[in-house]
Amino acid sequence: MHGTTATSATSSITAAATTQWSYLLNAQRLGSSKKAKSGETARSPFHKDYDRLVFSHSFRQLNQKTQVHPLTNQLGIHTRLTHSLEVSCIGRSLGMMAAEKLHDSLSGGLPRGVTPADIGVIIQAACLAHDIGNPPFGHAGEYAIRDWFNHPDRATLLSQLTPTQRLDLIGFEGNAQGFRLLVRNEHHPDKGGMRLTCATLGAFMKYPWLSSHSNPHLTDTSSTALNNATTIRKYGCFASEAQILERLANRLRLPMCAHHDGFARHPLAYLLEAADDICYALIDLEDGIHLDMLSYQEVEPLLLELVGERLGAPPEVLSDAPVRHKLAALRGRAMMRLVDKVTDAFVDKADELLAGTLEGSLFDHCDPSVMNGIDSAKTLAREQIFGHPSKVRMELMANQCLHRLLDALIPLATTLPDSAMSFEQQRLLRLVQSHFNHHHRSLTSNTYDNILNILDYLTGMNDHEAYSLAQDLNGSRSGIW
Repeated sequence: MHGTTATSATSSITAAATTQWSYLLNAQRLGSSKKAKSGETARSPFHKDYDRLVFSHSFRQLNQKTQVHPLTNQLGIHTRLTHSLEVSCIGRSLGMMAAEKLHDSLSGGLPRGVTPADIGVIIQAACLAHDIGNPPFGHAGEYAIRDWFNHPDRATLLSQLTPTQRLDLIGFEGNAQGFRLLVRNEHHPDKGGMRLTCATLGAFMKYPWLSSHSNPHLTDTSSTALNNATTIRKYGCFASEAQILERLANRLRLPMCAHHDGFARHPLAYLLEAADDICYALIDLEDGIHLDMLSYQEVEPLLLELVGERLGAPPEVLSDAPVRHKLAALRGRAMMRLVDKVTDAFVDKADELLAGTLEGSLFDHCDPSVMNGIDSAKTLAREQIFGHPSKVRMELMANQCLHRLLDALIPLATTLPDSAMSFEQQRLLRLVQSHFNHHHRSLTSNTYDNILNILDYLTGMNDHEAYSLAQDLNGSRSGIW
């Protein structure tokens, strides 16, 4: 009798988990009134998400946006586009393997009709989009935008905004810009954006909360708040898309976060995060070697630690093969082990993931050698790549470039078209207006909306477009006469 009771309890838990997954894998398109079609086996709604992203203008722009090294002329160095493609491949493997292991565990199988391949393509699509909102020059671009809005000269401008709106700008996030692009800007402006499935958008949202949710200590109007941009914790949604985020979270039945007033992450977002970490931890080191910022001898022991003793060193490492071949072999084995260990952690922590209570990343719940190896890779990149003099000089250039563009463009947010404008403002307004027309937007009396619309224009540029316009504004572009 006791065994029957235990079996019944386990079945109840399994059924509850399966039901929760059925909400989390919602194939309804956010922003669309059409119902999700069933019975279409050749090309699922999630495959269509992937295709929509691949053929989008914003995704193509990633081809000339910085991954780590701005405006590099060296072939083979990663851009945001090649990085996103690689992350999507790892994400697909993580999703499929996690789904297979989850189906075999006591944590509850997948809903009927959902296959491991479906989970794989959901994460593949989400990974493809994970950097789509990044400004020119990558993270250096994010820092430049934050730095510009955090300057004391911007206090008067920011005083016109609500506390959350101010935080959105002084702590500008490419993640929030990406969500805005997907659900508002791209394809169907202000009518659902790309209209991706709820499941894909849920997996995309690494931080499903507002800036005020994760930074309640900075929602005052004092100058102290304006001088703390570097302390702003990450967030994934601007105030302008708050209602869209709430609608998405309700459809997915996301629980509230235990640490603030926002929503907890979708479980699949943890796999997206792991795919991103795996790629940039390994690939950044490869790029560092190709750019002579690191030596192969510095990187090999670290990669061997990630490969582990069971898989062991590949034959290429023990031979006189070219460095490029050794790196490829080590990378392949390291990724194989990392995918296995991360998916083990995903299944082990499935209950906490569903409840929205998991602390840290999936790597924090892996074998110590995995966690230490990833941390060591990040530390080496931070110390010898991100701090390399050539990269620092390029970041200074990127900072000056974006500051010049912001100096010129943001004043348009508080200047109505029929007021007196300088020649430069008139010309800039014409440039921005073509972007506004495409997105059915216009400058209004709402300063916050105007600023975000201008940032849509700025962050939509690739590195070369931003650099070229900044040169034009300085009257210094070479080769035009």
